[in-house]
Amino acid sequence: GGALGAQRIARGTPDGYTFVMGNVGTHAYHPTLYAKPLYDPVTDFAPVGLTTESPRLLVARKTLPIEDLKGFAAYVKAHQGEMSFGSGGLGSATHVPCLLVNQAIGATVTHVPYRGAAPAMQDVIGGRIDYMCDSIQTALPQVQEKNVRALAVLSPTRSAILPDVPTATEAGLPGVEANAWNAVFLPKGTPDAIVKKLSAAVNQTLDDPLVKKRLDELGLSIVPPERRGPDYLAAYVKEEVARWAPPIKAAGLKVE
Repeated sequence: GGALGAQRIARGTPDGYTFVMGNVGTHAYHPTLYAKPLYDPVTDFAPVGLTTESPRLLVARKTLPIEDLKGFAAYVKAHQGEMSFGSGGLGSATHVPCLLVNQAIGATVTHVPYRGAAPAMQDVIGGRIDYMCDSIQTALPQVQEKNVRALAVLSPTRSAILPDVPTATEAGLPGVEANAWNAVFLPKGTPDAIVKKLSAAVNQTLDDPLVKKRLDELGLSIVPPERRGPDYLAAYVKEEVARWAPPIKAAGLKVE
């Protein structure tokens, strides 16, 4: 999995020939989620640059008797013992964001982990579970077909591919933001000259119009140039580890 791949790079030779595309799971959730972390995401890597972000989308079964996020929050709080939410697996990027939603609502809801987000979405559609926090690009077809109800984008701004869906802050849950991000990391100890060279190559690729067009189609937002550098990523990883620790700990999550 992603953690094993990241571990391989953390232990790798710092010669610039091996790197990992890390993400919010491998470099933000991991140290709190695992009882025995495989690596330290802050100290065991040479950060190269943040590349893309993809907000989570809170979707609910269409038969829930609610109209919007405020109604959803009130309903979940009143019926939390009878409800369930799904994800693509314990500690995944479709699981932890919903913990943040539940924490903001003040509810404890049964989690149903699946082997991947697709079967979880099928059970939301079928009404066997009540909601999930999916990636916006994979949830999009089901929203467009009105198979599920999109309640909020968990990001600071609305998404260009679902402009009519409000952010969680706009809809009544301020500060509930959960971007799944991707970033490039080299092994720690990689010479600065190599880090800078790879960072420049990543920047050049992200500025390519064809690359941007394809990523836009996938619902992935390229981060602006001022957020792509090694120093920014180093600070960002520290912030993300600290930000996600409370909801993970509050839910009692621990992978042995």
